[in-house]
Amino acid sequence: MPKAKEIPVYLFRGFLESGKTTFIKNTLEDPYFFNGEKTLLIVCEEGEEEFEPSLLAEKNTIMVTVEEQDELNAAFLEELDKKYNPDRVMIEYNGTWTLGDTLMIVSPDRWMYVQNICLIDASTYQNYMSNMGAMIVEQYRDADLVLFNRCNGETKKTFMRSNVKAVNRRAQIMYEAAEDSDFDEDEDDLPFDVNASVIEIADDDYGLWYMDAMDNPEKYKGKTVKFKAIVYKGPMFPKDTMVPGRHAMTCCADDIAFIGYMCKGEAVKGFKKQDWVNVTAQVKVEYVPAYKDKGPMLYAQKVEKAEPPKEQLVYFT
Repeated sequence: MPKAKEIPVYLFRGFLESGKTTFIKNTLEDPYFFNGEKTLLIVCEEGEEEFEPSLLAEKNTIMVTVEEQDELNAAFLEELDKKYNPDRVMIEYNGTWTLGDTLMIVSPDRWMYVQNICLIDASTYQNYMSNMGAMIVEQYRDADLVLFNRCNGETKKTFMRSNVKAVNRRAQIMYEAAEDSDFDEDEDDLPFDVNASVIEIADDDYGLWYMDAMDNPEKYKGKTVKFKAIVYKGPMFPKDTMVPGRHAMTCCADDIAFIGYMCKGEAVKGFKKQDWVNVTAQVKVEYVPAYKDKGPMLYAQKVEKAEPPKEQLVYFT
């Protein structure tokens, strides 16, 4: 038997009023996306924005509404697949429903998830993170694309990017300005001077520097940084190699990870695991086996014992 045609599935996640419906409508209207294909649109929540019947008809789109999460079972999705025989599927997921692997497991065999997109209202993001961090992190933990919309001049771009990258390094991040806003997507909002002769990273800013250096290693190539960190040394590390880093909490006590870059040089000798140190090092960009890719490699110029910072966890603020 010939192999069944694979059907691309696009998953849109985000809380109510995060802009999912508007984004889907704009996508359907994009001539690069729509070329007459039959689209099955599964809508799992209703917000203020609605899909106009005229748009659905014009874009050859069939909309099916789902009110309860347990409706998204294998039998229901198989029935939709057979009834409508779509060329592609778009799912506007309910922001209060957990995802896990359930949806992927019960989907018809020929459905292929090609993009998981998370929409976030930048104007309410910090408030959500303060009050329900675990829920919002769950929205973008596995996303391929995270789109922060309604950005304005007060938007903390680096704060948002750091939160996402701490739990999902592969995610592509995009920003969309609010109407009539003065948001500048290209403007950095880093709390330290990347053009200083020595870039001094304050204790509270370590997480922001770590994420920015990971995203933009060339920005720091050849530059000297100074920061406080705790030493990690693996059992197979050479004497002149360590990882100075910090423990970071992305949303809750269950999401704590050690983040740091490889560092080597004569200056690191004599320090042991769990020592707090002040590190002054030059940044180079090279292939590092531990990263399995190119990235920042620190060459220590000076390492001194230090007192632990008042707050030992990094919060990406």
